[in-house]
Amino acid sequence: MQLTLQRQGDSELEKLASLCDEDIETLRSKRFMSFSLDTMHIVWERHTETSSYTFILPSPGQTPFDPAPFSEIMGEWFSGIGAVVVRATLCEFVTPDWEHDPDTLFDQSDVVSCDVAGGVARIWSDFRLHSDGYGHLLIMDKGLQGPESALVLQRMQDLGNYRNMALLGLPVAQKLTPKVSELEVHLASLTAAVADRQKSDVHLLEDISSLSAELANLAAQTRFRMSASRAYAKICEERLLSLNAIAIPGYQDLTDFTDRRLLPAVRTCDSFADRLDDLSQRTAWATSLLRTRVDTEVSQQNRNLLESMNRRTAVQLRLQSMVESLSSVAISYYLVGLLAYVLHGTDHIGFVSSSIVLALIAPLILCGVWLTLHKMRRFYNIAGHGTTDLPHSSQADRDTNVPSSTVRRIAPD
Repeated sequence: MQLTLQRQGDSELEKLASLCDEDIETLRSKRFMSFSLDTMHIVWERHTETSSYTFILPSPGQTPFDPAPFSEIMGEWFSGIGAVVVRATLCEFVTPDWEHDPDTLFDQSDVVSCDVAGGVARIWSDFRLHSDGYGHLLIMDKGLQGPESALVLQRMQDLGNYRNMALLGLPVAQKLTPKVSELEVHLASLTAAVADRQKSDVHLLEDISSLSAELANLAAQTRFRMSASRAYAKICEERLLSLNAIAIPGYQDLTDFTDRRLLPAVRTCDSFADRLDDLSQRTAWATSLLRTRVDTEVSQQNRNLLESMNRRTAVQLRLQSMVESLSSVAISYYLVGLLAYVLHGTDHIGFVSSSIVLALIAPLILCGVWLTLHKMRRFYNIAGHGTTDLPHSSQADRDTNVPSSTVRRIAPD
């Protein structure tokens, strides 16, 4: 008999330690162990997600697939282990002169029979649970030598165990497929909304962020199970090739059974994983499109702001020019007023009237003031540019070996 369990905590190791007289810490470091318990030989192997147990007893030669010899260990030991049974199978190794007819032990509508190991062994099974709660596997030795019998049994059990483990991903994919379809429809509507300029960027960003979070959560929940199903299916394929099954006319062989039972489930899991990956990629594209849209709007706002600043600067320059013109008039007015006080004091001498002198000199004063202010403004503008260009002038000094003080003296001109 072979039993495959999904482990749950240390209860399994505690039970196993009581059987083989080993401590738990020693068992934690082991992945395989073989030992005897009275007349029963026990083989334990630990896998990534499961543990498999093989219990070997000499056949009593009476009722085929009799679970009674294993009832004691199953009732006393496995009842309190707290693990999920993935697969439990009763195996019979017989010779060609076995007294029972194998065809009468299985449901003829589901029986699978073929030669394996190059034709030196033949197997029968219907791969279904019987009334005793076990699956039944019959192996007929037609010339197995040495360890071939153990290899055939191990490969058959590995094929069944990994097939069942690969099928664990199917319920997950079937359960979450409607959710993935719903997310695909939602993403399509969001992608269309990105092209609509009337939609709010803030609301779109919130919706896409929420969708991305749901996808990330969904991928985190299912990625391991889908990857494991794919890996288990690959192992099943390898075990099936290593058995070298040869079809028997009138019977379904292992290859046909595996293709019918396993491949559709594995392809469903692969399709589910591919849809998740595609949905994640499309969500990333939609996010990139929205980011491009936001960047374009920000660039447009910045350009409008710069144009507004340019207009304001031009207005300020015109105002400044007007103020400078008015200031020329004001300064000239004050200068003419001061000069008038002086000229009014010379009226009694008898020279030309001060009013005539002021009338002649006022335009000259106004022109002089305007030219002076214009010269000063030009001087300070050039001096400001010269200060900004001083680092470049210093570089020019180093390149041409001209003293920097000379450059600074001639810069205002």
